[in-house]
Amino acid sequence: MEMQQIRYFLALTRTLNFTRAAEECNVSQSALTRAIQALEGELGGELLRREHNRSHLTELGKRMLPLMERCFESAVTAKALAKSIAKEDVAPLSVGVSDSVNVELIMGPVAEMFRAFPGLQLKLQHGSGAAILEMLKQGGAEIAIAGPIEDSWDRLDHWPLFEEPFELAVRGDHPLARENEVTLEKLQNLPVFCQGGCEMHETTARMITGKGLSMGNIHEVATYHDLMALVSNGLGAAMVPRSAPRAESVRRAPIADLPLVRAVSVYAVAGRRREAAGSAFLSLLRSAEFAG
Repeated sequence: MEMQQIRYFLALTRTLNFTRAAEECNVSQSALTRAIQALEGELGGELLRREHNRSHLTELGKRMLPLMERCFESAVTAKALAKSIAKEDVAPLSVGVSDSVNVELIMGPVAEMFRAFPGLQLKLQHGSGAAILEMLKQGGAEIAIAGPIEDSWDRLDHWPLFEEPFELAVRGDHPLARENEVTLEKLQNLPVFCQGGCEMHETTARMITGKGLSMGNIHEVATYHDLMALVSNGLGAAMVPRSAPRAESVRRAPIADLPLVRAVSVYAVAGRRREAAGSAFLSLLRSAEFAG
């Protein structure tokens, strides 16, 4: 299997037209057709079913597509990395991280990027889920890490990294700190703090009100630091994701009747050309193991 064959196949999956794919790859249609036929011969089946001027992927083609994409992306990244190291080029990498995501989780991949790209120029930004989406749309961030981003924009690609539940955080001397799990009913007379920009905030509100409970004691704050300051001073409890940073003075417990779980994903814009560092960072994140 040659990279040229993979490039032709990926062009075909985007255009579903041999003529346009050949034009995109700057080769003759006959050359592209021969390459695809050779690839199909190696894989033992048709990848595309030809119907006049338009084609569609076969089941084999659909299964091969994500593998081919990763293979091609890895090859391009490796080539760009070698070129960057040889020239000591500047390698820009703009990353957006949701305020609700513990940035410590990605320090391993970030450290690897600094080792791999001597000329790395990192731009690390934070914001709410909505702000992260806007960064991607406007090109302010090439790669983003966040919880569920609900949007109808069809160019938003995402790859799940891990799932995690939410827990209740209280000061160590609070009565609830002695319990292995708490219920929403026990929180009705206690101030409960949440991050207003968290991607799960609206989902949490719907789940609580759906159980016939009041949102009157739920308070919004901007950052995780604010949450911990309020909890550490004994002013109430906080709902936090399991991967959030831990403090010695704060205890955590699951909320028995609030099965709130979120998926943390890496996001990028489909079809937008990524820099070598962006492609490498995306590959590192997708292959990393996270303790969600």
